[in-house]
Amino acid sequence: MTRVLVIGAGGVFGSRLCEGLLRNGFEVVVAGRDRARAEAVAARLRAAFPDGRTEVAVLDTATLTPGDLIATGAVIVADAAGPFQGAEPATARAAIAAGLSCVDLADGRGFVAAFPALDASARAAGVVALTGCSSTPALSNAVLDRLTQGWREVVSVEAAISPGARAPRGLSVMRAILSWLGRPVRVFDGGEWTTRRGWSGLYRRDFGRAGRRRVSLCETPDLDLFPARFQPRGRGLFLAGLEPWPAHVGAWALGGVVRAFGFDPVPLARALVILSRWASVFGSDRGAMRVEAYGVDRHGGAVRAVWRLVAEPGEGPVTPGLPALAAIKAIAAGRIAPGARACVGVLSLEDIVAEMAPHGLATETVIERGAIYARAIGPAFDALPAPIRALHEAPGRSQWRGEAATEGASGPLAALVARIVGFPKARQACPVEVAIEADGDRSVWRRRIGGHAFASVLSHPGAGGRVRERFGPLSMDLRLTPEGERLIYRVEGWRLGLIPLPRSLGQSTRAHEEVDAEGRFVFDVEIWVPLIGRLVRYRGWLVRAA
Repeated sequence: MTRVLVIGAGGVFGSRLCEGLLRNGFEVVVAGRDRARAEAVAARLRAAFPDGRTEVAVLDTATLTPGDLIATGAVIVADAAGPFQGAEPATARAAIAAGLSCVDLADGRGFVAAFPALDASARAAGVVALTGCSSTPALSNAVLDRLTQGWREVVSVEAAISPGARAPRGLSVMRAILSWLGRPVRVFDGGEWTTRRGWSGLYRRDFGRAGRRRVSLCETPDLDLFPARFQPRGRGLFLAGLEPWPAHVGAWALGGVVRAFGFDPVPLARALVILSRWASVFGSDRGAMRVEAYGVDRHGGAVRAVWRLVAEPGEGPVTPGLPALAAIKAIAAGRIAPGARACVGVLSLEDIVAEMAPHGLATETVIERGAIYARAIGPAFDALPAPIRALHEAPGRSQWRGEAATEGASGPLAALVARIVGFPKARQACPVEVAIEADGDRSVWRRRIGGHAFASVLSHPGAGGRVRERFGPLSMDLRLTPEGERLIYRVEGWRLGLIPLPRSLGQSTRAHEEVDAEGRFVFDVEIWVPLIGRLVRYRGWLVRAA
């Protein structure tokens, strides 16, 4: 049997990795700085796996030598002793010098980025050294490799993790989070590299059976690896959340305080671990992970793919160690070439998912049309003329230019409302620019007609061609209906904010889209309100800008 040395075996993730190794027939050496703790872990493992072989070693990563590793008799070293933020790969260096393969569960961005510097020495020693064999970056990248396989273009990628409320939060994990909370984090967003603050943004994401949860920006190796590996045109983000939601909002607020006053929150780690245990009686105890990709599929259509993992109570902490277990099995089988690198593009998603079988982990993949018009209209969308489909299905940012004629408001009160919204006045012919930003959930249209700028947001696609268009505080519930070569817009309701208003008093739209003799996208839109009159009518053509 192959012997594996697990450093940090007494921790949340290391202990579960030991269980997985014993379950798969490996010998395990439980290693840590404290002999009593290591012996206690070994005793639990021997009781749970009486047919396995478990030994104990006392090791300190701060003083570790190649001889220390060789003395354990291990063939493979697994480092689960975080935190990895700001650390050096000392264990990997010692393992390579000892002629041993190694893996770690590192989630430190700088740690993983620097790890390939060991590649030459690992190759010379004929051993495998893998970093990041955890939920990030190994699992997140394996999921995206599968989701985007064969795509023509990737517009955006995103991963999010939300542990259950009662998931163990060790001191090293808390220190790792606090090391970047509220501090500058370099991210690829909006098609360029920019700087955000750690744990900024209060996003809500759908985690399937685990529900909708709040998540914020998290610094992990994926912030570098996503843009490098998938070349998204728009963005590549990694988000994380805490349960219950007040704990997450509290961390978000603490990040704001760190940003404002510039103090180091790491000394608060022990107190926050205690506080998180008090809060753990609230909120869902299901752990969850979500990975999403948005882009253009092999057929040229906009597509959105979402993969979700939900862990039943108590099972979430097993997830980070599963990529390490899969990597150790692959190394033992000789399926990974020597060298030192991040654990991305090394394991397939199937390799990692296969290790989930003994646990209460469920996964699902949802692939859907990436354009809200296509989802709302259904198969009839594909029968529309190509210029109409192209405009409504362009993922990410797209720019359109053309010419329009406008008719202004029909009366003084209508003119006042039109001025507030930004609708243009009457013009015989004027230039038109439309910038559309679509993310799969909504499309933001920013129009400039004859020097007048106004915007609307299209969202909430529903069966039967239903979408919602919002102009400021006013929104209309629309039904999109293909009729021959045209796409017709009909208003079925309107609201002020979230409040539905009587249809008899609501704004209305007479609008359609078609294609002219020159093959250009043509629009004709009239918006009017009972008792007030026409607010605007604009009609013209558009073509996509380079």
